[in-house]
Amino acid sequence: MKESYWGYWLVLLGVFVVVILLLIQNLTTNNTESSYSIRQISEAAMIDAVDYAYYREYGELKINREKFIESFMRRFAETASLSNKYTLTFAGIYEAPPKVGVQITSKTNTYFIANSAEEFDMENRVEAILEQSNK
Repeated sequence: MKESYWGYWLVLLGVFVVVILLLIQNLTTNNTESSYSIRQISEAAMIDAVDYAYYREYGELKINREKFIESFMRRFAETASLSNKYTLTFAGIYEAPPKVGVQITSKTNTYFIANSAEEFDMENRVEAILEQSNK
C-alpha cells in the first residue's frame, strides 16, 4: 500500500510540472511572437506610409504620420490575440527622415498561484528607421 501512494504522488508531481511548463511556454511564446510581429508590422506600415510625391520631387524619403498609424493599427489588429489586452504607444514618429518608435504592452490573463492572483505584463518596444539606398 505504501508503494502505491508513492506512485500517486509521482503522478501528481508530474501533472503539476506539466501545468507550470505550459504556463511558462504560453508567456514566452506570446512575448517572442509579439516581438517579431511588431518589427514586421512596423516595417510594412512604414513602407505603406511613404509619401511618393515628396520622394519624386525632392529625392528623399518621407512618411505620412496618420497613414503610418492607420496602417499599423490595421495590421496589428489582424495578428493580435483576443485573450490579451494591449496598450499601444507611439513614442515618436518623425516624418523626415522616417523614424518611428512603437511600444506595446500586453496584459495577460490572471493566474492563481498558491491562493494569490498573479498577472504578467509584457512590454515590447521597437525603434525603426527607414533608409534608402543610393545607387
